[in-house]
Amino acid sequence: MARRQRPASDRPMRFGYADPPYPGCGWRYPENAEVDHADLIGRLVADFPDGWALSTSSPALRDVLPLCPPAVRVLAWVKPFCAWKAHVTIAHAWEPVIFWGGRRRPRNSTVRDWHAEPITLRRGVVGAKPGGFCHWLLDVFNVQPGDDVVDLFPGSGAMTRTAQQRCQPAAQYRLDLTCT
Repeated sequence: MARRQRPASDRPMRFGYADPPYPGCGWRYPENAEVDHADLIGRLVADFPDGWALSTSSPALRDVLPLCPPAVRVLAWVKPFCAWKAHVTIAHAWEPVIFWGGRRRPRNSTVRDWHAEPITLRRGVVGAKPGGFCHWLLDVFNVQPGDDVVDLFPGSGAMTRTAQQRCQPAAQYRLDLTCT
């Protein structure tokens, strides 16, 4: 199957990001429910033709990846500091990010397919992503001012806040002096 050309960059784009409870981990969240990843991936493909990304766990990758279109890439968030558990012999020190699309990049403007940053602590939500991760993923998409980034599972709100800062047009300030 031929790879789809990345969209041109002369218009505002809409990207989606999903960081749902990972398969088998729904019990760790207040909703206490599993996410249907086949439905979620179908929604990402249908609703975000400019690009989308899906975070998952390394143990779940073998089940989630076959649900995706063939042209996706697997990126990595590497965690130099992560939770060490006594009963686990191999630490889960990275998380896959399944990625598709994004804005075409100018020549000599390369972004790594991995990001290294420690986990967050005490954010109120299990698996909250750190700020550097959010900036890295927006760089991978090549998000520009005026674009729209939809965080389907906002959790701590880190991605939403980071995307709003990035997507605001640079100098779009106005003073509204209308009287009511």
